Amino acid sequence: MAWMALEDAKNQVDQAFTRKDPRGLSFENAFGGATSFLRRRYSKDLAGVDVAVTGIPFDQAVTHRPGTRFGPRAIREASTLQAFDAPYGWGYDPLSVLTVVDYGDMAFDYANTREVPARIEAHLGTILDAGAAPITLGGDHSITLPILRAVAARRGPVALIQFDAHSDTWVDDDPDRIDHGTFLYKAIREGAVDPAASVSIGIRTDNPDTLGVTILDAPSVHRDGVDATLARIQQVIGERPVYVTFDIDALDPAFAPGTGTPVWGGLASWQAAALLRGLAGVDLIGGDVVEVSPPYDTTGATAIAGAHVAMELIALYGWTRR
Repeated sequence: MAWMALEDAKNQVDQAFTRKDPRGLSFENAFGGATSFLRRRYSKDLAGVDVAVTGIPFDQAVTHRPGTRFGPRAIREASTLQAFDAPYGWGYDPLSVLTVVDYGDMAFDYANTREVPARIEAHLGTILDAGAAPITLGGDHSITLPILRAVAARRGPVALIQFDAHSDTWVDDDPDRIDHGTFLYKAIREGAVDPAASVSIGIRTDNPDTLGVTILDAPSVHRDGVDATLARIQQVIGERPVYVTFDIDALDPAFAPGTGTPVWGGLASWQAAALLRGLAGVDLIGGDVVEVSPPYDTTGATAIAGAHVAMELIALYGWTRR
């Protein structure tokens, strides 16, 4: 396979535009070419597409360090290291089973912040109405609220698996506020998320009211282990279709320093990988990875983690369709 990769790399470049077969791995020099996610073809045509990867480069009022608007670009670049091989340990190649395209980024007027949530909801609605599963690269965590609105409008209240350092259920009854820390409060209050079938993993900040969401905080994951955590997740979500949102600050800053709100004591990357892999078999509706802020991580480790999360979400979606 290495020989074939080298042979292909002699002739292949810019497969984000030039590849003819939408399925299969890509052998292109990682340091060159157009950086679509996993070298998938850029396309606005969703006919026959299983998974549409899209970016929402929006951050508006994060707690401390802005810059997550650069997350989609950094995640795409990091993903070029993953395009040569099937994800290790899954036992199948989701890029050969699924038709995956990079749907590009959502357009919006950066000076008209109030219109952004409605644009996100419409953007995701287009993907969902085409029958594709959306995998979204953010952006701050406020983007997940309109995504959930779009999903719930078509599927009813969803079961949610949230990886995060913060529960994001702080009280916010102002419909005009766009806040990365209150997306779940509003989603539950609006009926887009069923809290009884939802779980938040990796939490390590206090919140007086989590609105009925099951909290599996970081200390419990460290103490009880991956298998017990997965068993509890499965008990909560049951057989419900599920949406997964992964705030990169679920990881400890040692593994993902490039985020707006780092909190120590978080998940190690191996724990997150094992938990995502252990969800194999869930009925995944879609997912996102948010809060990657590359200006605060010159190593690129945070973007690499974000790219792996997005790849795992694609593999999860393909598991029951392989």
